[in-house]
Amino acid sequence: MDSSIHRTAGPTLAVDTPQWTARRSRRFAALGLLLWDQALIFAGFAIAYWLRYEADWPEPFDRIVFEVTTQNQVAFGAFLPILLPLMLLLALRFAARGLYRLPPRVGLYDQLSNIVGSTLTGISLLIVFVFLYKPFYYSRLIFIFAGAAIIILLSAWRLLLAGVRHWQWSRGIGRERVLVVGGTGLGQEVMSAIAASPGLGYSLVGYLDDRPIVENGRATHVFRHLGHVDELARAIAHSGAQQVILALPFWEQGRLPELVATCQRLGVGYQLAPDFYQLSFDRVDMLQICGVPLLRPKEIRLRGANLLIKRATDVGVVLLTAPFTLPLALLIALIVRLDSPGPVLFRQTRVGKDGQLFTCLKFRTMVPDAEARKADLVAHNEADGPLFKMRDDPRITRVGRFLRRSSLDELPQLWNVLRGEMSLIGPRPALPEEVASYEPWHRRRLEVMPGCAGLAQALGRSDMSFDEQVRLDIYYAENWSTGMDLRILLMIIPAVIGGRGAY
Repeated sequence: MDSSIHRTAGPTLAVDTPQWTARRSRRFAALGLLLWDQALIFAGFAIAYWLRYEADWPEPFDRIVFEVTTQNQVAFGAFLPILLPLMLLLALRFAARGLYRLPPRVGLYDQLSNIVGSTLTGISLLIVFVFLYKPFYYSRLIFIFAGAAIIILLSAWRLLLAGVRHWQWSRGIGRERVLVVGGTGLGQEVMSAIAASPGLGYSLVGYLDDRPIVENGRATHVFRHLGHVDELARAIAHSGAQQVILALPFWEQGRLPELVATCQRLGVGYQLAPDFYQLSFDRVDMLQICGVPLLRPKEIRLRGANLLIKRATDVGVVLLTAPFTLPLALLIALIVRLDSPGPVLFRQTRVGKDGQLFTCLKFRTMVPDAEARKADLVAHNEADGPLFKMRDDPRITRVGRFLRRSSLDELPQLWNVLRGEMSLIGPRPALPEEVASYEPWHRRRLEVMPGCAGLAQALGRSDMSFDEQVRLDIYYAENWSTGMDLRILLMIIPAVIGGRGAY
């Protein structure tokens, strides 16, 4: 084994490695964050004291119920025996819940929920102590004000830090050097996501795989190939990687213990990218049997009562909007007829729920012989998987191009919704020939009714890969709610107005 690896892993010289420097920086950052939190907790209590005793807020309700009389005026210093233990209690509570160990990319929701829950617990304990021991006369509202002020200050501080951090990452400042282990489909998706999302704060140094990624029979240099999987220690030492993402396919999971041991020995952080979708399911529920964790495919939520609610919502929305959509549809039909010869509507067989075939309706946006000319354009296909997409398709008419960019060509599908063949929101209906080339895990999207628009269209429309679209469709089916449908509708509006990804 290379002696340089032993030196990197050794306890004496390891202090000079980038990994040790990164850990030391994280410790200083956590300490700085702790001190700032303590200062803001103190400031929050001071604001509460000022509101209650100096500003005498709120008025006029305060004068009736909560007025602070002269004999009950308390100096701020009298609260220090309570404030200082509160600061210590919140510091311990935050630390116990991992607030200072959270990675910088953790969601704001996790941080803010930690702050709110810990602060409410601390204030509640403080109120119980004061009510039991009554160390002095006090205004009861000051504790409510203190809790609210502390939560607001700490939350605003976290929001400011997140904004500054993402601003720096988007400009290449302070990014964490990441090495990906695995060059198969999963590894490529991880690397593509890192490259496409500078706001995550990762800088990809390359990947390890026993064979480099090959496109059209030749090795591609889109991502830097650093060697074989068993050369992880050498790659970490040479690249200065601070984080390792293990994205091996499921048939190579047996190599994980050795790779994890290498990361631990070198003091490098690591994350696992589970290859669940290769095992025919995208998301899982975790169960336990006598402490043994078990994973099972997540159930589709669009069943039973949920399905009835969604169906009633679809029909209700279509009928309520009919006074607006019908005149618009008649106008578009007239324009299509005047623009080019051929029928107004384009009818096409699509695959619906559980593989049932139905006739999908759209306004015609192409020349009448478009299907016959498709074979001549296959070489220009810009989509992956079984889809066919072409940005500058010569078969599209002048009016058709506008209708596609505005998604108005899909207005007749409201009739499919009324007939119970489609829903307003759901996976886009596929062609039979597309379904014939599905991989087994792709077919899970057929377990729900197709929709006029879906989560994939709201996020990226035609700009994302087919596998990414399918995974979003499965996520939607497994996590459906009326609130999710509403959010998707709100997300689709700017995507349609901007014509993003539509062609």
